[in-house]
Amino acid sequence: MTPATHHPTIDTGQAELDRLVAELLPRQGQWNAEDYLWLTDLTNRLVEFTDGRLEVLPMPTPKHQAILKALFLALHAFLQPRGGSVYFAPLRVQLRPGLYREPDLVALRDASDPRQAERYWLGADLVLEVVSPDKPERDLVEKRGDYAAARIPEYWIADPRDETITVLRLDGDRYVEHGVFGRGTQATSALLAGFAVPVDAVFDAV
Repeated sequence: MTPATHHPTIDTGQAELDRLVAELLPRQGQWNAEDYLWLTDLTNRLVEFTDGRLEVLPMPTPKHQAILKALFLALHAFLQPRGGSVYFAPLRVQLRPGLYREPDLVALRDASDPRQAERYWLGADLVLEVVSPDKPERDLVEKRGDYAAARIPEYWIADPRDETITVLRLDGDRYVEHGVFGRGTQATSALLAGFAVPVDAVFDAV
């Protein structure tokens, strides 16, 4: 069989499979939480869920991962001896029924905190996002609102575009700036007394 006659057969089979999968899976707006959890149990792709809709997040770049690694190692070194824990994505966090996010980093001051459930977390003490260049408003605006509504005490935003780390602390039902830290300074936490990380070390990480 020549490639010319073989390829259409493959294409037809793939098209049929695609059609079948599309029929079996819920349409956008019709997913429920169990559907979402089932799907994300089967993949290591970052997928978030908002009131029936899925959003597949972009694959992180090496620079994104280098920044994330530097911040994870700093938080881990600080929290572990003090009985806390920090993890990196993919890890699902339920902010409310019908809303799941996968923060780049998520931390608890007490590793035995019952919010650290097996299938997904039910909250956190600190979350951190590295700004995605394709949709910066997600991290700067949308997730700021999501995490504040979920009453997460502290939200860190590392922005590679201007090489700043913004630390937000919860004040009532909204976030206020603890500080915006640039090169030549150390980013500090309002929640974790004594924790600081040099901004240069974060953005120079490889």
